[in-house]
Amino acid sequence: MTPTSVEGDSRSGSETLRPEPEQSKVVIPDSAVLVLLGPHDDNLRVLEELLAAEVYLRGNEVTLTGTPADVAFAERAFEELITLACRGQQLGPDAVRTTLKMLSQGDAESPAEVLSLDILSRRGRTIRPKTLNQKRYVDAIDRYTIVFGIGPAGTGKTYLAMAKAVQALQAKQVNRIILTRPAVEAGERLGFLPGTLYEKIDPYLRPLYDALHDMLDSESIPKLMATGTIEVAPLAYMRGRTLNEAFIILDEAQNTTQEQMKMFLTRLGSGSQVVVTGDVTQIDLPGGQPSGLQIVQDILDGVDDVHFAQLTSNDVVRHRLVTDIVNAYARWDALQETIQAQKTTRARPVSNRADRRQRR
Repeated sequence: MTPTSVEGDSRSGSETLRPEPEQSKVVIPDSAVLVLLGPHDDNLRVLEELLAAEVYLRGNEVTLTGTPADVAFAERAFEELITLACRGQQLGPDAVRTTLKMLSQGDAESPAEVLSLDILSRRGRTIRPKTLNQKRYVDAIDRYTIVFGIGPAGTGKTYLAMAKAVQALQAKQVNRIILTRPAVEAGERLGFLPGTLYEKIDPYLRPLYDALHDMLDSESIPKLMATGTIEVAPLAYMRGRTLNEAFIILDEAQNTTQEQMKMFLTRLGSGSQVVVTGDVTQIDLPGGQPSGLQIVQDILDGVDDVHFAQLTSNDVVRHRLVTDIVNAYARWDALQETIQAQKTTRARPVSNRADRRQRR
């Protein structure tokens, strides 16, 4: 039984029982101390700020003081971070915040398991998921033939898909990588751009090139593209083809029409994997056309070997301000929909009265 203390209430004269603070000690292995604390104790400061329990460090021993629930949570946080540090992971304040956030959400998956899943390593830099939803997205790519990654900007949809594509190519699971995206503004504007057709469409495909350069040696990319092992092309170039033994990524899929989405998905050949990424809040189709990415969720719902991975603002891995921006726009959009609905509701009675006057 937790000991209690009696505290008088000067306002009412009553007495309240408060549980005595609980105390626990966590020993950090010598090999993990520097990694866990971070440069200039940056990680420790984040832990002191975000944990409800008091944190006191002496040498490699951490003393935690607070309510039983707060101490238990802090113990779990340190255990997860120690596991990551002992596995050789480089921890920063963002990783600490992510770990605490995952623990507070009560997810069954261990933060250490999520944050230590290595996809691809190059020159000492490792690409891995940074949130639980990102890990579920990556796991889905391993399990399903067609995966849709849907979420706001900065959630790693395309980057993680690219990493899985390079991993599959290096493991000889596929013979080539095909990267495509719609050139939404092609039309008349494209004709005025200087250069060859490939030079005209290059701005639309540049983000895919940038990701490739992060994952492969720069000198090898032209050779792989020359041999057709890696192909980067606008969506229009997919028509009429059957794509076998390939890892195919359709990026910016919110800017496909329903017909384009159907055309792309039916290019799937034997031994191939498809990942479709997009953000349904950033549709740039002209004339208010419906997005193929929105419609396909209803069309393929329940189809075997197809998976829809949903990412949210909580999965944004760019600057922390991006999450606030995404959430602010979502609130603004919801407000505009409410205002429009109210206008429509108020307009209906007027229209009905006019109809009655006309019938008279």
